[in-house]
Amino acid sequence: MATPELAPRRTFAGVIVVWVVAALIAISVGAFVPPEWRAAWLATGLGGSVLLSFAVQLSYGRSQGFTERVAASVLGALVVMGVISLGFALASIVPA
Repeated sequence: MATPELAPRRTFAGVIVVWVVAALIAISVGAFVPPEWRAAWLATGLGGSVLLSFAVQLSYGRSQGFTERVAASVLGALVVMGVISLGFALASIVPA
């Protein structure tokens, strides 16, 4: 009797993890960093998201679709961080 092959793990969860971490980084940068330093810290946070994306996707151990998964993770992190930073930018120009 042949043993059935195991189904590969879902890789989309790793992409979502990177997006959630990017959102947490952007929110913490927007809340705790002065406005003149936000761009530098957001770029640093995006760099951390790129490294996290590589680490998460390499931990799956699958070479098929690696580039697409990393690209989706990084592009999604960029969009998430951009939308959150846009919200903080709009909030800073509204008079209190």
